[in-house]
Amino acid sequence: MGSSSSSYAPKTIYLDVDGKVQKVSLILNICIINITDPFFIGLTQNLYPVSGALVSIDPTMPTNSPKYWWRLVAKQIVDMQTVGTLKQLKQCALYTDLPTGCIYRLRRQLMLACFLYFFVRLYHLTFSIKFSYCHLPFPHRAFRINELKTEVTNRIAMLEKRVELEGLKVVEIEKCKNELKKLRDEMTSRGGGRVNCPCKYNFSDDGKKVTPRRDVPSYPKYTLSQETIEALKKPTFDVWHWEHNEMLSCLEYMYHDLGLVKEFNMNPITLKRWLLAVQENYRNNPFHNFRHCFCVSQMMYGMIHLCNLQEKLTLTDMGILMTAAVCHDLDHPGYNNTYQINARTELAVRYNDISPLENHHCAVAFQILSLPECNIFANVDPEAFKQIRKAIIALILATDMARHGEILEAFKQKVDNFDFTNEEHVTCLKMLLIKCCDISNEVRPTEVAEPWVDCLLEEYFMQSDREKSEGLPVAPFMDRDKVTKPTAQIGFIKFVLIPMFETVMKLFPQIEELMVQPLRDSRDHYEELKQIDDAMTEVKPILSLLLSIYLVLISFFYKQNFIL
Repeated sequence: MGSSSSSYAPKTIYLDVDGKVQKVSLILNICIINITDPFFIGLTQNLYPVSGALVSIDPTMPTNSPKYWWRLVAKQIVDMQTVGTLKQLKQCALYTDLPTGCIYRLRRQLMLACFLYFFVRLYHLTFSIKFSYCHLPFPHRAFRINELKTEVTNRIAMLEKRVELEGLKVVEIEKCKNELKKLRDEMTSRGGGRVNCPCKYNFSDDGKKVTPRRDVPSYPKYTLSQETIEALKKPTFDVWHWEHNEMLSCLEYMYHDLGLVKEFNMNPITLKRWLLAVQENYRNNPFHNFRHCFCVSQMMYGMIHLCNLQEKLTLTDMGILMTAAVCHDLDHPGYNNTYQINARTELAVRYNDISPLENHHCAVAFQILSLPECNIFANVDPEAFKQIRKAIIALILATDMARHGEILEAFKQKVDNFDFTNEEHVTCLKMLLIKCCDISNEVRPTEVAEPWVDCLLEEYFMQSDREKSEGLPVAPFMDRDKVTKPTAQIGFIKFVLIPMFETVMKLFPQIEELMVQPLRDSRDHYEELKQIDDAMTEVKPILSLLLSIYLVLISFFYKQNFIL
């Protein structure tokens, strides 16, 4: 087995502690405990005899006697964010329960820490520490224990509140997921195939209710900041900064803010499902997509606030306006009515060439509403729902640009003597409002509006390319070989947008600054761009000629061996 080494035997040393010689027995090469006291962490200790020579602390260190005692000197190495003055450090040096915020650098001499631990814990001795000078920043913030405790308590309270809110969200999401799972199971049990139709719905002849093609996912509820809430009410709102889930939350907020959820006694979960179903049934077209739906709905919400419509129209009217805006382009295939009619598509055949797309949008909207789990008007009186349905259909059909002149002229005849108590007048106003919102992109700031022009032209070019390949007529404003951004916008702004918004301005003068003037500025902007394009077109032949002459001269000098 062998005998134990002599180095394991206890060593007896004599130390000078506060002017008194103390006898201490130690085992120096065995680390029994894990030092956790903040006081010991970071101390570099050395022993000095009376002569001043350094004594190394290790198993081979010699013993001494009461006449030749050693003095313990600990040098403090400070590495922390906030420390106190030297005086404060000296006061705290006599205790082991220093503030936990003072985090010292762990030194390598673990043996010495063990030595100090036994020295203080076993013999209950006190000792003085000589500090070498070191830089101590921010002394005024050191050892403010009460302030630290208050701050920690406040942070813990905030975290607990946040955890509670997140827990409620998780519960809500899980509840929604369970309900949607039941909905999917019910959809699966219904079955039913699709006929050869370019839309997402199967319009069967047996009167069955149709269901969305894709499953409806859940989405988290976002808490809108006050800044976002205020921005939502203005035409300058930037719709490009928001993801689909965030846009859904904004739409949900609008319904709550306008009092529509309360007015129609909507189940908030049903409102969520309806919005999800609507979003899922907008296609990923360059222009006619869910972001366009949100853009139109936000502009409608903004006009309601800008024109103070809450004071002039009923809540039912506002519900009709908002719902029509949300549903106005549902399942748009990306090809306009002209293509549908010329190509004799199923939609054109079904609706006898009369606003085929707008009729389809209405049909899809009410197919979604026919699902009990998505019917936001389920608690409305049947007779009242008939009127709501009729009004929503009228507004969506009014978005057909083929009827633009007819609707604008009808409103012009009423605007000078407009009567908000006259149902016909109000209906005409609502039709014009949804038309304004549908084509209102140029009302927004240039950096928000211009990307929409690019998206629209991309969709136009897709259609014109298909029309060319199928031998169908191509509209000049959709032909990529003929149209430019300025030429596409100038006529539309001058002859469609400005006259329409100026007519509305007669009834609501407050829209001039935020809606009409931006249209005039946009017109001027595109006219300047057109002038530049025209100038470049005139200069291009001259530049081509100069380039040809330059190339000829280069060739001539090269043949003559001239150095240019």
